[in-house]
Order: sequence, then structure tokens, then C-alpha cells
Amino acid sequence: MGKRSIAAMTAALVAGSLLTGVSGTSASADAPADARPTGSERLSGVDLDTVTIPQLQARMARGSLTSSALTRAYLRRIEKIDPRIHSVLRTSPTALREASASDRRHRKGRTLGPLDGIPVLLKDNVNTRDMPTTAGSLALAGSPPGTDAALVTRLREAGAVILGKTNLSEWANFRAAKPTSGWSAVGGQTNNPYVLDRNPCGSSSGSAAALAASLAQVAIGTETDGSIVCPAGMNGVVGHKPSLGVVSQSGVVPISAEQDTAGPMARNVTDTALTLSVLSEDEGGYGDAARGSLRGKRIGLWRLPSLGPDVDALMTRTAEKLRTAGAVVVEVTPPYQARLAELEFPALLSEFHRDIDAYLATREGPRNLAELIEFNRTHPQEQSCFAGQELFEQALAAPPTTDPKYRAMRAELKELSQRSLDETLATHRLDAIAAPTNPPAWTTDCARGDNDVIPSSTPAAVAGYPSLSVPAGSVGELPVGLLLMSGNHQDAKLLELGASVEDRLKAWRAPRYLPTVDTTGTER
Repeated sequence: MGKRSIAAMTAALVAGSLLTGVSGTSASADAPADARPTGSERLSGVDLDTVTIPQLQARMARGSLTSSALTRAYLRRIEKIDPRIHSVLRTSPTALREASASDRRHRKGRTLGPLDGIPVLLKDNVNTRDMPTTAGSLALAGSPPGTDAALVTRLREAGAVILGKTNLSEWANFRAAKPTSGWSAVGGQTNNPYVLDRNPCGSSSGSAAALAASLAQVAIGTETDGSIVCPAGMNGVVGHKPSLGVVSQSGVVPISAEQDTAGPMARNVTDTALTLSVLSEDEGGYGDAARGSLRGKRIGLWRLPSLGPDVDALMTRTAEKLRTAGAVVVEVTPPYQARLAELEFPALLSEFHRDIDAYLATREGPRNLAELIEFNRTHPQEQSCFAGQELFEQALAAPPTTDPKYRAMRAELKELSQRSLDETLATHRLDAIAAPTNPPAWTTDCARGDNDVIPSSTPAAVAGYPSLSVPAGSVGELPVGLLLMSGNHQDAKLLELGASVEDRLKAWRAPRYLPTVDTTGTER
């Protein structure tokens, strides 16, 4: 991520949010009274559902808000709301101490940047030296890692308040052939805040659900293919999968070094961009990027009718809104998708075996994949939702990453995935490709497992290119995201475009915590 381009772009977003408030957000008047910020949680007029980081920083700068008060409000909200959704595994014992340190910096006018004093939740596959890091597995539930992940170090150096750790799909959904997203042996099942018996998607389930319920200002997720953007879409929030290498992989429980990345999640694009500016390792420049209108922007719509007629109808309405705002929307179908689907999984098996062995060697507990498989066989709680660990067993038997056949497979994957996006962008002279991020959330069912066929995340995930999910609307009560994809290291331009799309669609709304809905997504 280019520091100069991200700085210019976020400065423009900050100015806009300070003047007008975050675009596209509206707290639902139908939400239960105990789910909406009231009384002390409003912090003298601060609505936790809709406030942005720049607005919080403006209040802290003039002394009408402290980080300590903000952190306490989020901790109270976790205590009150999270028992419904089970998104937060633990809160940090040092959060209030970090908030107090930020308050001292604010009083002296020596703040460390836009995230100074802002509460952040971390997915529990990101190493923290002062809290367990489990990847949802009892195998890692002992002593914390010896050091923070590199991205956590960056957050701490920026003055962020590490609020706690979120639940996730165990081992980032890379254990069983038919897993249940949002379930882990450590944290149980995370529920979708919009409809509690529906799934939050995975694997960054807890991070997305916590944001939907306004349990932190921002959260960190991780993705190999879809694990940031699908939960973001299904929980009605924003999620950015950065270009590969923008955020350090060091200290994050891996699946594949060829595709893994952590990334920011928030309730709006402004906060997402500001968080990326802290996480980013890349010092390269990409020119200025300022928030602008959609007039003249060219967007390719990849419809994906396999996600159902309701989602397709929402995409039609979305395209019309973008056209009304001046964008040119053309329908596209990126090539090579069948071949990508054929090659990706076998490559990930070899990479997982290599990378998880290296990670486990740094932790107490099972020291390699073979020992991890044996741990799961002998711990019944690891089998309490689904017993399978077929992916572990297949990875153990997969060819090593030194094998010529594997190397040819990964090379073809990289070439075809990048060509898929590059050729589509160039042929139609596009600023971005758009697609539905997710179908309406399916009912959570351990016996059946996930009901997900979500191909939109794959091209950018395999290519290492950026993608961004913003709320597009809902099918009944169930949120659907719009996934935007762009060229390699075009993160700043993609976030700028995403802010304009968010402003036009104005699709965010607060969850109502409904117990269930019928098959059309309507309350019953």
C-alpha cells in the first residue's frame, strides 16, 4: 500500500466524515432498545453505531471524549450484547491501561495518529503476547505466544487500544471438508446479529459479527480466500482484503503464504482505510487519491446468478443506482474461473502443510500437523460440532512445495488469476470489477455444515490483488455485500471508489437480533 496515496485518500475521507458524518449509515429504529447505544453508551451524543474515527478523534482533541470512556462503553456493550452472538472470546486485561495512556497523549497534544485511543478487536489467529492465540483450537489454548504479530506491534505503536480477541471458524475453516463457519472448540458458535439462527460466514466470523453489533470501532480479520469479505458482506459491514504483502504475515496462524493476508474491517470505508494506513508495511507511492464522485467511473458487473434470484435482483438495483450517480456499468465474466477452482485447493494443501508446521514449531502444544491431527482424534470437544479433519489429513499426504508438479500448479494459478482480472479490467477499461460478495446467510447447522458456493472472492484472493466488500442491501433481513476488485496494489484507489459507492448505496443498517426468519429472509 503506498503511504502517500493512502494518506491523501484517507485525508479526503476524514474531511468528508467530519463534515457530514459517515455516508450510508442509519441505525435501525426497529432494533431492540437494549441493542442500540443508549445512556452512557451514547457518550454524550456519540452513537456507537454510526460514529467514525475522525469524529471520535475530533471529540478527543477538544476534550469532550476520552479513550477511557470510549473503551468502557465498548466493554459494557460486549458484556450486554455479546451473549447473544458469541463473537468476542476474551477482552484484554490491559485495554483500560492503554486507553489511559492515550488520554495522557491527547491532553499533551502528542497523539500517535488516527488510531490513537481507538478500540480494536483482533481475530484470534493473530498472535498477542498478553492473551492466548488459539485459532479456535484447544491445541493452542495454553500459553500465549512469546511475541506479538507484526501487525499488532504496528497497532500498539499507533496508540490503538487492543480491546480483545474474536471468535473464528476453527483453523480459519481449513480443517474439515464440510465445516460450520463461525464455530470453534474454544468459542462455540458465533451467530449472525441480524438473524441469530443464521450463519455469519467465515472465517473472520467474530470480527464481522462484533462490528455489526457495534462492539468495537474496528476489527482485524484474515483471509486466504473469502474469509474477510464474506463475513463482512453477510454481517453488513465493510471488509478490505489488501494486496498480498501490504500487511505482514508474521505472527498470524497460516494457511498459505501465497494467499494469506490480514486486513481491516469496520462499519464504514473511512475507518477501514484509516486502519489500513496503520497496518500497511509498503512504503511505495501510488500518486494522489482523493475521494470523488462516481461520474465517469467504469465498473464491470459480474452477476453470479448462482447466488440466487434475490441477490441477482439486488445487483440489478445496485447497478441502476451506480448508473444514476454517473458511473458506467457493463456486464463482465472474468475468464478462467473453472480452472482456478480446479487448481486452488490442491495447491493450498501443500502450502498449509509447510506453513502450519513452521508456525506450530513456535508454539507450545502439537509441534507439527501430524501431532495436531492426533490431538483432534483424542479430544472429544474438538468433535462437538463436526468431527471431520479431512483437510488436515489430505494436507499431510499432499506433495511438498518442492515438488515440480506443485510448483507448476501454483505458477499456473498465479498467471491465470492475474490474467482473469487484468484482462477483464483492460478489455472494458474498468476502474473496478463488482460482484455480489455473498448469498443471504444460510441457517447454521452442524450436521449439514456450510451451504456456501461463493466464487466472487477467488480471483483477487489467488492473484494477491485487493478486494473490498461494502454493504449493498438486504434480502429480507439478511445483508448482502458488493465486492469490488481492482489491479495489483491499487488498494488506495479501490478504497476511494468504495467510499463513493458506499455514499451512493447508503445500505448500512443496524441489526435487529431476530431469532429467526423464513426462507425468504422475512421475520417470523
